[in-house]
Amino acid sequence: MTQTGTKPQLDIEPPPHIGELAVPQEAVPEPRDLLIPRLRLLWDARKLLLRSAIAGLLLGALIAFLVPKRFDSTTQLMPPDNQSSSGMAMLAALSARTGNGLGSVAGDLLGVKTSGALFIGILRSRTVEDRLIERFDLKNVYWTKSQDTARRKLEENTAISEDRKSGILTITVSDHDPKRAAAIAQAYVVELDRLVAQVSTSSARRQREFLEERLKTVQTDLESAEKEFSQFSSKNNAIDIKEQGRAMVEAAATLEGQLIAAKSELQGLKQIYSDNNVRVRSTQARIAELQNQLERIAGKGESTSSAASLQGEVLYPSIRKLPLLGVAFADLYRRTKVQEAVFEALTQQYELAKVQEAKETPSVKVLDEARVPEKKSYPPRLTIMFLATFFAVAAASLFTLGRARWAEVDEGAPGKVLAGEVFQTVNARMPWATPNGSRTQAAAHRVWTRFARRRGSAEEVEGPQK
Repeated sequence: MTQTGTKPQLDIEPPPHIGELAVPQEAVPEPRDLLIPRLRLLWDARKLLLRSAIAGLLLGALIAFLVPKRFDSTTQLMPPDNQSSSGMAMLAALSARTGNGLGSVAGDLLGVKTSGALFIGILRSRTVEDRLIERFDLKNVYWTKSQDTARRKLEENTAISEDRKSGILTITVSDHDPKRAAAIAQAYVVELDRLVAQVSTSSARRQREFLEERLKTVQTDLESAEKEFSQFSSKNNAIDIKEQGRAMVEAAATLEGQLIAAKSELQGLKQIYSDNNVRVRSTQARIAELQNQLERIAGKGESTSSAASLQGEVLYPSIRKLPLLGVAFADLYRRTKVQEAVFEALTQQYELAKVQEAKETPSVKVLDEARVPEKKSYPPRLTIMFLATFFAVAAASLFTLGRARWAEVDEGAPGKVLAGEVFQTVNARMPWATPNGSRTQAAAHRVWTRFARRRGSAEEVEGPQK
């Protein structure tokens, strides 16, 4: 206040923001202030929570024991010996150092497919699955008449994986019967081994198949040549023309020498004895026989036009027949020997191709055989019971907190009014409500009324007994 001599003036300044409405700010409650009342609500509703926990536990136990058991049987296969090359080995070593899976990524980019991936593709093939479905009658097991449905369920119950580091294949089969689960897992290995051997497309396999067909043809030709050669030899008494010719020439020379000696002896005897002498006559007979044998060996008087003119009663061909027989004999003998040589060479190559095919064909080596599982793998009963109890308590807690929150809402709030109208409308449609003209609602009301009457009469009967 200042003195001016005339009239005092108040030196008062107006407050700022004059004329503006002051909006009161509500104090934000702390989390602890909200937690205590909610815990108090839950404590007051402890009986409801306890009943909900018991109900959830019983419901979880019921579900856990009603769900069918499942058993898992697992078998593991060793990776084939020829599944990786030197380049893949270097990439695998590099990926082991860097630890970022570079080997597998590079293998995929380069198009290098491991035998493990091939095995997985074969195990997932329709051929293998159809054989297993037919072998174990899985249509009846899975309660289906469709082959596709049975195949899909078999895939769902079978897990096939490959370890990228070790290359070990793992086959896990799940089934309600533990013995069937182990049998199906073992059957997967058997069918894999059989199908790999059937569909192998290696070069050694193609070579083996070609040699196999060629061997059949050569064997037929060899049998035909041997048959013709044996028939010719049997018909013409030709065992070995070269040796037979040498023996017959030596025999003819011997007979010629004996004939000369016999003639000389006959000349000497004629000078001493008469022609009717016994010794002279016997010498003459021996000379005649020697000449007959020489003529037979020489083939005197036989035709040389055909070797087939030889008589069957002759034990050996004559010297005159030997050149003609020698040509046919040599031809048949040569054909037989050529076929034998070809057959022997093809047989050796065929055996080598079989060995090479066995080396190139990926072999299925079982690391761990599938065994009958002793314990179930599903369902986890304790987990189901715990989760059911937890969700039941959580639902009861939310219901308790929601009901308290709903009670705090003003009766005139639009949301509460709308919720009341919706509840009344839905309640009017329920079976216990009075029919409002709808036939469907009237029929449902009659059923509900009969049910309520029977229930009430049953309670009245039990009441006096108690």
